[in-house]
Amino acid sequence: MPDDLNHLPLIQRVLAREQDTAGALLPILHAIQAGAGYIPDCAVAEIAHALNLSQAEVRGVISFYHDFRTTPAARHTLRLCRAESCQSRGAETLAAQLREQLGLDDNGRTEDGALDLRPVYCLGACACSPALELDGRLYARVTPERLRALVDACREEVKAC
Repeated sequence: MPDDLNHLPLIQRVLAREQDTAGALLPILHAIQAGAGYIPDCAVAEIAHALNLSQAEVRGVISFYHDFRTTPAARHTLRLCRAESCQSRGAETLAAQLREQLGLDDNGRTEDGALDLRPVYCLGACACSPALELDGRLYARVTPERLRALVDACREEVKAC
């Protein structure tokens, strides 16, 4: 991907700073994602070479941790809590609503690039279930109506751009 190559200076700076640190792989991946917004494909070979790892090892770590992205993020990220407290207070109904409203499984990106949907298994808001996080902001005691309004607002914002 040609756009990935634009991130090479960032990748090289991060590697120069972190490669001699014990347990450097995770800090390197976090720093690259923080700078680029995702882990570009070209970073895998660079990281593997710098840390004397195989590309498969690097890709394995990236795929194991769900917060790492290998493509640019959507405009908005919605993380619906699917833990026990939220389940008991209606999260499954909200998940079904999202599947219908967005045409996605429980994890994915809308075709318009407006929204990444990701399940999460605790937001630490059990006392006010069901909860979700939208772009890092916690929403508690979410109703189906409130969820529909939040999703519609995200999609309208993207259409306006």
